[in-house]
Amino acid sequence: VEFSQIDMPALSSTMKEGKVVSWLKAEGDPISAGEAIMVVESDKADMDVEAFEDGFLAAIITEEGDSGAVGAPVALIAAEEKDIPVLKEYAASLGGAPAAAAPAAAAPAPATSAPAPAAPKKMTTSTAASGDRVVASPLAKKKAEELGIDISTVAGTGPGGRITATDVENAASGAAPAKSASKPAAAPAKPAWTPAAGVIAATPMARAAAKKAKLDLATIQGTGQFGRVTLDDVKMATGEKKPERKRAAPAGEAVADLPDGFVPFKGMQKAVSNNMVATLTVPSFQVSIDIEMDNFEALYKKLKPDGVSVSALLAKAVALAIEKHPIMNSAYSDQDGGGFLYKKDINIAMAVAIDGGLITPNIMYCNERPVKELADEWKELVGKAKTGSLSPPEYTSGTFTISNMGMFGVTSFGSLLPVGQGGILAVGATQDVVVPDSRAVLGMRKARKMSVTLTADHRHIYGSDAAFFLKTLKNIMENDLDRVGK
Repeated sequence: VEFSQIDMPALSSTMKEGKVVSWLKAEGDPISAGEAIMVVESDKADMDVEAFEDGFLAAIITEEGDSGAVGAPVALIAAEEKDIPVLKEYAASLGGAPAAAAPAAAAPAPATSAPAPAAPKKMTTSTAASGDRVVASPLAKKKAEELGIDISTVAGTGPGGRITATDVENAASGAAPAKSASKPAAAPAKPAWTPAAGVIAATPMARAAAKKAKLDLATIQGTGQFGRVTLDDVKMATGEKKPERKRAAPAGEAVADLPDGFVPFKGMQKAVSNNMVATLTVPSFQVSIDIEMDNFEALYKKLKPDGVSVSALLAKAVALAIEKHPIMNSAYSDQDGGGFLYKKDINIAMAVAIDGGLITPNIMYCNERPVKELADEWKELVGKAKTGSLSPPEYTSGTFTISNMGMFGVTSFGSLLPVGQGGILAVGATQDVVVPDSRAVLGMRKARKMSVTLTADHRHIYGSDAAFFLKTLKNIMENDLDRVGK
């Protein structure tokens, strides 16, 4: 049998496992090389995965919502339609799931019993209710045409009641009942779906939880769609979760709908968690300084109509300070017992909070480029980050990081040091303060100040290095803004 195997792809250098968000093709569907067949959630974003060869999607091994290690098989592609049943049996062994036993009545009939069974012929006299739409895979439609079966009379066991080739074969052999003709006056209140014989409808997480708790899914009453057993059903069966109670609220107010129970991390959240734990292995220290922002804010007000953002101005100012203190653009290396790993390019990464995680897009060569160009690129990178379409080089090439929480009103904070970098600068909100001034009336004046905190790797960056860097940054942002605004 000629076939190809689709493996879980590595969508980033840090990805160890992926989650199938959705299949864009169903079993039995024809596929073409270069056509997107599934969506995979990596540790950074959701991405479409394309087929490399023409054929038919013979078997799905990793279902929607399930995860698999990078390189593990997720589906099989058959070169010929006729090979799909064989590959389905093979896929069952790869996925660790028992192969579905074919009903005896569905076995190929010997040549002497060539006349068609009576049951299928009777089923062809049934008609679908007016306006009904038959949902079936291309292979199922072809099988029905070959066997002379009215496909609208076949009960589908696929997702959402989709009719599969196996459903048609079972109906032809009499192993599965046909759909009864609908009665005009008895329209069902909601869609109905009947699992195949011996199959218990349950979500993947419910199956895993029941297996761990050594529970028979058949003994659990499902509350999901079509009576499907959900994870909550299993938790209530084990006593891990209590049945929901009616919550009280003050008169005239809606009841607050608060989350409850364990929610597994998405791919990006797992990556962020692992990166945060990795920072604990690095001995770091923090140094803070206050910067007067009156001149900086005047520059921003001047350049804002041209689309220049505060983020772009901060990136440019920090990059110019790093030029004078290249140790801040280095990382520790344990080569030959320890040393400096300098990086010639100054690529500023800036943290962006997105739905379901945190990512740090980076602007390349910040010290060399005009600030307007940096602003345009940053705007594009933020847009990509929010849609999950950043490419790996756009979030893995940073040499120094800025985390700005000033827009949220946070006055000061410290950041954890990203692995592989020497420093990260935490930027707080700008505030009105009163400062001494011998030239002012009463010797005091109002100023706008911003607090920044540098976290540095203490294995190769010392306190004096950090202090001199912050002093240079302060001088640039207060007195030497000509290069920043260029």
